[in-house]
Amino acid sequence: MLIDATKEHQGDPLIVKFCVLASGSSGNVAFVATNRTRILVDAGLSFKELQRRLSIIGESADCFDAILVTHEHCDHVSGLLRWARKFKLKTPIYVSRLTYSCIDWEGCQPPVERFQAGTDWTIGDIKVESFTIPHDAIDPVGFRFCAEGVKVGVATDLGYMPESIKYRLQGCQALLLESNHDIEMLKVGPYPWVVKQRVMGRNGHLSNHVVCDFLESEFDRATHTLVLGHLSEHNNHPEIVRMGAAQALEQRGLATQLVVAEQKNPTEVFRF
Repeated sequence: MLIDATKEHQGDPLIVKFCVLASGSSGNVAFVATNRTRILVDAGLSFKELQRRLSIIGESADCFDAILVTHEHCDHVSGLLRWARKFKLKTPIYVSRLTYSCIDWEGCQPPVERFQAGTDWTIGDIKVESFTIPHDAIDPVGFRFCAEGVKVGVATDLGYMPESIKYRLQGCQALLLESNHDIEMLKVGPYPWVVKQRVMGRNGHLSNHVVCDFLESEFDRATHTLVLGHLSEHNNHPEIVRMGAAQALEQRGLATQLVVAEQKNPTEVFRF
């Protein structure tokens, strides 16, 4: 049963919670939980800041079952070692086999579970499905989480959307999807041309235009909550993202809850 994410939980059994704690080029963290299992996706904030944001949503940092890493770029792993040391190397870190070797562990030996991109496994009562994404990292992945019939998808840092990813995003009640840049803003923006080419390339980042095309044509009608994230600070604007996506959803006649994630503040906690 879907519980209205805009209201306080009023005693009904809580099944799944999802929150984007930070999303953008300066740091990325998402939170997925059931009554029994708590997972972080990435750790791209300082431990102090991550702790502060967890407290905002009524969560503590001391009892996570796992941290999952999408890829090795610093905006996704900058707080990882501090977290591991703070909790005396007790929280398992799930990282793909190839990505593991690209992270500087600084002599730290946390409990690491290395997985093959594209495989599935279970943490507590949450099934984790990993899938390869096209990005300029060694072995980047996205995730789909399944618990009690609820599915939550996380797909950011991808240059385009192959059919395999579209398939993985089907059936998600909640979805975090990248909407990184406005193409015209990027073209006239401050980045060097070589960086602009990287961002626009097939191993770069999704543009607002590509996302809107997806929403207009292949976005799953069953998705209740769509969170658009990883916005470029210099080459995008939240209102541009919001207006374009809202128009695309309206053209499909969809009443999907649309949220634009921020770099400096967590989203609300979505409850299913």
